[in-house]
Amino acid sequence: MTIKKVRTPLRGKLEDGSPHPVDIHVGSRLRLRRGLIKMSQQKLAEAVGVTFQQVQKYERGTNRISISRMYEMASALGVPASFFLEDLPTQSLEVGQVGFAEEAQATFESDPLHRKETRDLIRAYYRIVDPGVRKRILDLAKTLASADEKDE
Repeated sequence: MTIKKVRTPLRGKLEDGSPHPVDIHVGSRLRLRRGLIKMSQQKLAEAVGVTFQQVQKYERGTNRISISRMYEMASALGVPASFFLEDLPTQSLEVGQVGFAEEAQATFESDPLHRKETRDLIRAYYRIVDPGVRKRILDLAKTLASADEKDE
């Protein structure tokens, strides 16, 4: 009797060994939120009982985040666990789809929400105590943006 060697699936990885697109997306949302509230990887790691290196791996999508860990991180970051799945591009999430992991990473890097300038603007906006002033600033920004669109 011969024993057939069964190939162990790459847990959470694509066939080429790259991270699953969902793990990349969840990690990018984790990094986004942590950056918005100016929490270090070390502080987050301490809050959920892992090392900061583990947080780095989560943020890159290298390691998967279990749902219980995701819940702990969401609590530490002050968001619902569903935050990590928001804006997930569901239409092209076929496992093994060639190039999707690279596409997900490129999307993350080009997304304006992940730029330092955007995070700084959001932080400054929410430091404005008066809601009326915040509304006027938002209205001004919308007006300026629409004026730029008309010029194009």
